[in-house]
Amino acid sequence: MNSRLFLVPFLLAWTTSTTLADGPTDNQANSVRPVPPPGIAIDDEVRANLQKELGTLKDQIAELRKSKSAIIQQYLPDVEIFARAVELALNEDGFFEPKDSERAKLVLQEGLSRASALKGEGTPWKFYYGLPQQTVRGFRSKLDGTVQPYGVVRSGSNDTDKVPRADIWCRGRSEKGLELQFIATRMTNPDPAPEPGVIMIHPFGRYCNANKLAGEVDTLEVLEHAVKEYKLDPKRVVIRGFSMGGAAAWHLAVHYPDKWLAANPGAGFSETPQFLKVFQSEELKPTWYEQKLWQMYDCPVWARNLRMLPTIAYSGEIDKQKQAADVMAAACWNLPENERFELTHIIAPKTAHKVDPTARIEIERRLAILDGLRSSEPPRQISFTTTTLQYNQAHWVTINALEEHWVPATVFAEWEGVKPITLQVSNVTDLSLNLDASSIPLNESAIHVVLENLYVRVARRSDLSWGVRFRKVGGKWGQVSPIEPPSTELRKKHGLQGPIDDAFMGPFLFVKPTATGHHPRVDQWVEAEFERAVLEWHRQMRGDAIVKSSDQLKPEDIENYNLILWGDPKSNPTLGKIADKLPIQWNREQVVIGDRKFDAANHVPVLIYPNPLNPQRYVVLNSGFTYREYDYLNNARQIPKLPDWAVVDLSTPPDSRFPGKIAEANFFDEKWSIKPR
Repeated sequence: MNSRLFLVPFLLAWTTSTTLADGPTDNQANSVRPVPPPGIAIDDEVRANLQKELGTLKDQIAELRKSKSAIIQQYLPDVEIFARAVELALNEDGFFEPKDSERAKLVLQEGLSRASALKGEGTPWKFYYGLPQQTVRGFRSKLDGTVQPYGVVRSGSNDTDKVPRADIWCRGRSEKGLELQFIATRMTNPDPAPEPGVIMIHPFGRYCNANKLAGEVDTLEVLEHAVKEYKLDPKRVVIRGFSMGGAAAWHLAVHYPDKWLAANPGAGFSETPQFLKVFQSEELKPTWYEQKLWQMYDCPVWARNLRMLPTIAYSGEIDKQKQAADVMAAACWNLPENERFELTHIIAPKTAHKVDPTARIEIERRLAILDGLRSSEPPRQISFTTTTLQYNQAHWVTINALEEHWVPATVFAEWEGVKPITLQVSNVTDLSLNLDASSIPLNESAIHVVLENLYVRVARRSDLSWGVRFRKVGGKWGQVSPIEPPSTELRKKHGLQGPIDDAFMGPFLFVKPTATGHHPRVDQWVEAEFERAVLEWHRQMRGDAIVKSSDQLKPEDIENYNLILWGDPKSNPTLGKIADKLPIQWNREQVVIGDRKFDAANHVPVLIYPNPLNPQRYVVLNSGFTYREYDYLNNARQIPKLPDWAVVDLSTPPDSRFPGKIAEANFFDEKWSIKPR
């Protein structure tokens, strides 16, 4: 059957509730509507009753927090999510339609019921196999310690011995879909309901970001939590979604090709520039570094990775967002001839922005086949692309170092039976291969590897697993000794590679100044940008940034967090302590980066760098996540806007796109040094 399959539609059902960006009306950077939008007033008596019940729930949570019971502490987030959802709605204008008041009552009733049950160490909301149910769960995020919700739906089979397939469903755009609305919906509406015997997991995704940055971390934490709670098989998880959720499925598929059984993206977008021209009618004028950073989430660059991941794309024939799969189909087919492949694309005729029921049946049929074909054996052929060490692994291949970030790097590895593993690489200077004992036939005591100038025989380890590491030095590859001590050389590596936004994909802590700085203008800008960063993390990422002043910082904070330092070397003692260990010079007179000098009275550096006090964590100067209010209006815009460092000219006030005029910006090289101009 042709993979570009057209299906005859019947009654158009099974849609997702989505709020789309508003197209060209949202292209005015000087006139940006707020996201989330303003709410509506609720009746005073209703508000008072909700406040009263919320107070009761918060009191019960406070008592539960005092308990020494491991069970109570483990499941407390399952209660806390209900109180937090209603409290945010009441305090932050989060009621958008009259029925939100009823939703709040429902959410509070469930929270109170759970608090009562948990007091006796009961968890009736955690459904078990064989019970057709839906529920909402909570977990504590590693990013900022806030509780975050996700939905779970189970249907069909009463076979308690069979571990179900799990589908992660990434949701469509809903600017009014905050915690209250999300939880109430996931309590009452099973759609899109899973097939019998399948568990459907619905991440909140940190609101409206297409599961990128903090939303990406949220999705992976949801998966980890659900696998543990429901004893799911992590090798039988499908990544899916429609509209904004389709965009999420595209990016999570290409970045983590070894994490999923299959991918099923529907509509959405798969890259930034073409989508914004087609859907948003936007005239793009990006800086050179923004174009480089598009490669972080622009999926066509990563299309090669889908060779390792069965993918079923879906589109409506007359949906503008069909463009996403069309772009990906072209990217898959335009690979080098020995790697090209055809993308399976199911298209529902005469269908707009909906999932057609006939298409759904066909998709589910194909997913069931793929589930039945799954193998515990690792793939014998790896074809992997990355542009950043943030995403550096595919099955048994790990890239440890690149020649240059934001230039596509590739590894093609092939292992056929008793033949050597052959490797072809580009833009890679360090890589590892690892196979566990079950992946190698018992009669093979060693595996041979061919890599350009190198041919080596590598014996099994003492536990019968197998692994080898190669490094390129002086243009030639060599094997790295497993007893070689860890290098102390400062280099970009996985989890420490930038750009600035990467610091907010791990635990982070804002560190405030404790004194006045060298220049009042800089102090004013720092204060305003700090307050904005705290607010926007809360509004857009639905969390609460942990904040301390420099004099409150403890050794365990330096050990456990990426430190976001606000101020200058005079106003922030922590920054002052490390100032001479950073690749910039910043004093009362000048900001100096390489051979470039800027007046310190009117310029502020922002940057990301391994923390000199703990090189396993980042330090960031004077920045939150780098996309701003204009970019909230369309998820395709929500990508890092600044590279590893920038100098902000304060003579231009901050606006909806930048924190001021960007006087200069660039990436550090692979050794975290300033690149020459």
